[in-house]
Amino acid sequence: MSSGRRYNDERKLNMKKVIGVIIALAVFLMMIISIGKLLEPKKEEELSTSTYYFTAYKGGKWGVISQTGSEIIPFEYTEMIIIPDKTKDVFITMTDVNLETGEYKTKAFNKKGEELFKDYEQVEAIDNYDESQNIWYEENALRVRKDGKYGLINTNGKEILECKYDNIYSIKGVSNSLLVLSGEKQGIANDAGEMIVPVEYKEIRPAGKDYKDGYIVVNSEGKAGLIASNKETVLEAQYDDIKPVMGNNLYVVKENGALKVINQAKEAVISGEFDDVLQISGENVIIKKSSSVGVLTTANVEKIPFEYQDLKDIGNDHFIAKKEDKYGIIDGQNKTIVDFNYIYMKQRKDTDFIEADKTVAETDIYNKNLELKLTGIISEVNTEKGYINIRIGDAQKYYNFKFEEKDSKDLFTTHTLFLTKKDGKYGYKDKDGNLVVDYIYDDAKEQNEYGYAAIKKGTVWGCINKSGNVALEPSLNLDNNLVIDFINQWHLAENLNLHYYEK
Repeated sequence: MSSGRRYNDERKLNMKKVIGVIIALAVFLMMIISIGKLLEPKKEEELSTSTYYFTAYKGGKWGVISQTGSEIIPFEYTEMIIIPDKTKDVFITMTDVNLETGEYKTKAFNKKGEELFKDYEQVEAIDNYDESQNIWYEENALRVRKDGKYGLINTNGKEILECKYDNIYSIKGVSNSLLVLSGEKQGIANDAGEMIVPVEYKEIRPAGKDYKDGYIVVNSEGKAGLIASNKETVLEAQYDDIKPVMGNNLYVVKENGALKVINQAKEAVISGEFDDVLQISGENVIIKKSSSVGVLTTANVEKIPFEYQDLKDIGNDHFIAKKEDKYGIIDGQNKTIVDFNYIYMKQRKDTDFIEADKTVAETDIYNKNLELKLTGIISEVNTEKGYINIRIGDAQKYYNFKFEEKDSKDLFTTHTLFLTKKDGKYGYKDKDGNLVVDYIYDDAKEQNEYGYAAIKKGTVWGCINKSGNVALEPSLNLDNNLVIDFINQWHLAENLNLHYYEK
């Protein structure tokens, strides 16, 4: 009989404790890894919470880049890639183009290369043009064809207008106004697919430069009427013609070969021998007789004699006037307020001030009280941020719309670098005034919204990034480019009308 021991001096592992220690170590390691990743310098692509897409051209092919210059769509497309909305992952191009017949197919796809909206025979962005013939696209609607008929979808693929029409076009120069055709009839839809004017008219024209001005419609008998953007009929289709000039609830119509100005009650307030109505503003109606322009009041009383080549009411009973091919400003008593010394003069639609061109390059700026405030070369008028960028002498300066000089860092709150100049050379400082990029450039631009700034040495341009590091050494002659702008190593193409980037 063996004598057993009361205990075994070989210690056994406590497995529960071991497992607990392993789990604790794993959690600790995961925390270390996570902290390390947080401390790692992020790639530029990751620094932005949103991705913006731009058409780009390289090596004879088209592709898409992001706001960091990263390649999103490979450069393998023969036809230009259209991006209706730079914030949306929707790209459109033409394929199988037959130049002889004008026939082509289309392809819509996303950044993964996946084809979109495959239920339709054709998917197209709806193009439009501004006054300078720069192309732009309706952002909220795409034209689609199904079974030979056209309709609209939004960029998420939802059908917003049934495919039952013969064609759909934009009204050039006017946003949110899509001409819908069925046989010989026309109508108007907005970019939400809502029918504003029924498809029953022979012809439709915009009543102004904004869709809110409404539409002039012509019926099958050739009679013109006016329909507002809220679908209400303002004037029945009973006139020979309607001019796209209105204001103060007055309209210019043509009956029996003669123009007249009528009120909402369809009563004539001004009629007689005149050739055109150029503007209606308050009680002032600017009239053209033969080659002379003057002003009648809504009471049909002559206010400004017919002795000018052109007139434009700018408010406060003042008028921009043209006489002997020079521009100045007069008041309602025909007194000259600003001398006729300018080759051109205009009131900006989006501000209160007057731009008066002394030469092709140099401009005087007057405030709404017609006081001369600035003289220089206007680089930009930004209504969104409310500033004027103007070169005065050798200095590039910023002013708000009260004509108070502003520092660039007060205007561009998201920028990391700010243009500065010393001894005829350009460099960049940070928001605290520390010099980041030395004064070594002969010309330079402010940082753009994507963090890049154009730099010039001698006759060639390059680019720096948001940290002030060179993204592209100055190497490009861009003398033919009206606008110098970069996204990393990509520069805005010479053809501004199409707005794409290239290397």
